[in-house]
Amino acid sequence: MDFDEFNKWKDKARWEKFELHFNNNSVYRDFINSHSFRKPILWNEIPVLSKSWLQRPLKEIVTSGMHPKDLYFSNTSGSSGQPFYFIKDKFCHAMTWAVVFDRYNLHKIRYGNSLQARFYGIPLDFTQNISERLKDLISARRRFVVFDLSNPALEVFIQKFSTTKFEYINGYTSSLFVFAKYLVMKGLILKDICPSLKVAIATSEVLSDTDRSLLSKGFGVPVINEYGASELDIIAFEDQDHDWIINDENLWVEIVDEQGRILPDGEEGRIVITSLHNKAMPFIRYEIGDIGSIDINRKGNHHILKTLQGRTNDIILLPSGKKSPGFTFYYVSKKILEEGIPIKEFIIKQKSLNHFHFVYVADGELSDVTIGKIMKTMDDYLEPDLSVTFERQPKIERTEAGKLMHFQREF
Repeated sequence: MDFDEFNKWKDKARWEKFELHFNNNSVYRDFINSHSFRKPILWNEIPVLSKSWLQRPLKEIVTSGMHPKDLYFSNTSGSSGQPFYFIKDKFCHAMTWAVVFDRYNLHKIRYGNSLQARFYGIPLDFTQNISERLKDLISARRRFVVFDLSNPALEVFIQKFSTTKFEYINGYTSSLFVFAKYLVMKGLILKDICPSLKVAIATSEVLSDTDRSLLSKGFGVPVINEYGASELDIIAFEDQDHDWIINDENLWVEIVDEQGRILPDGEEGRIVITSLHNKAMPFIRYEIGDIGSIDINRKGNHHILKTLQGRTNDIILLPSGKKSPGFTFYYVSKKILEEGIPIKEFIIKQKSLNHFHFVYVADGELSDVTIGKIMKTMDDYLEPDLSVTFERQPKIERTEAGKLMHFQREF
C-alpha cells in the first residue's frame, strides 16, 4: 500500500470511529453538541477531548453495542497525576501488541522471546504482585524492582546481569540513569558483564541527549526512546537512526494550536490523538498532555515525531540513604485509585529528606482515615516515619509541556 492509499484508509478510519461513537455514545454526543460547528462538521471543528473529561464511571463512557467479553479493561499509570480506567475492544488491543512486536523487531528483539531486564516497580498487594510475576514469566521478563536504587541494590543488579543472558533492558529513564551512572562511576560497562545484551529501551520519562549519552556509556549498547500511553498505544518509537517513527497503523496523530486547529508539519503545538481501532471508548482528538511537532519529512508511510516536550522525573532521596524513582508514586496512585479515594489529581512535592507535601484536587477535604491509607501506602513503597502534609487546591498548574509533574523534589 503506497502512502496516498494508506492515508486514505486512515482518513476513512478516523471518521468511521467518530461517527460510531457519536451515534452510539450519548455522553460523547452531548459533548459534541455542546460545541458550535457547521454542518457537515469539519475534522478541525471536532472538539479536543481532555483526560479529565474521560474520568467518569465506565458505564457512562463506554460506547454501546460492544459485548463485555469483547472488551479489555485497564487503567493508566497515573504518572501524569491523573489515573483513570479505560477500555479497548480486543481487536484494538491486539493491534496494540502487533505494533509492539513490529517496533521491537527493528532492533532484533523478539518481544516475548528475547529475555528482558525490566526496570519497573511492582504492586505490593499479594494478588497483584503474583499476577505481575506471572506476566513476567510468560513474557520472558526478569524484573529489577526500582523502589530501592541504593548502591547495595545496584550491586545485586550487576550480579544478576553477570549470570543471566539478557538481550535487552526496558525501564523508566530515571531508574536506568541511576544504574548507568553507578556503572560509569565504577568503571564498568554492562555489555562486558552481559555480552548477550543488544539494546536498552527507555520509557515513561523523557530521554535527553545527556541521559542517552550516559546510558550508552554505562550499558555499552544502543539506547532507544519509546513514547506511548497505556490508554492508547505506542505513539512513537525510535528506529536505528533514532528517528521517532509514529504509530500510523493505529493512531491519527495531530499537532494543534490552543483552538484545536491543525498546525503545519514542523510547527510545535499540543499533541492530540485519535485511535483508529478503538470501538469501545471515544479516544477522538484526545489530548495526551504533551507538546511536540511532526517532521516535514517521513519514512515510507510513517510520519516522524520531530520534537517532544514530555515529563521528566526526579529521584526520591530518603533519610535512610535509600533512593527511589519519582515513578514510585505511580504505585501510590494506583493504590489510591483502587481504594476508591476521591482524589481527581495530585502531585507530591518533596521539601526535604523527611518531608513530602501532598497537593490534591478533590470535592472535599480528605478524612483522617483516607490520610492514614495514603501514609500507609507511602510507608510500604518508600519507608516508614516520613512526614507528610496535605493541601487541597481547586486545580493544579501544568508544566509548559501541559503535563502534571506527579513528583517534584525541591532541594
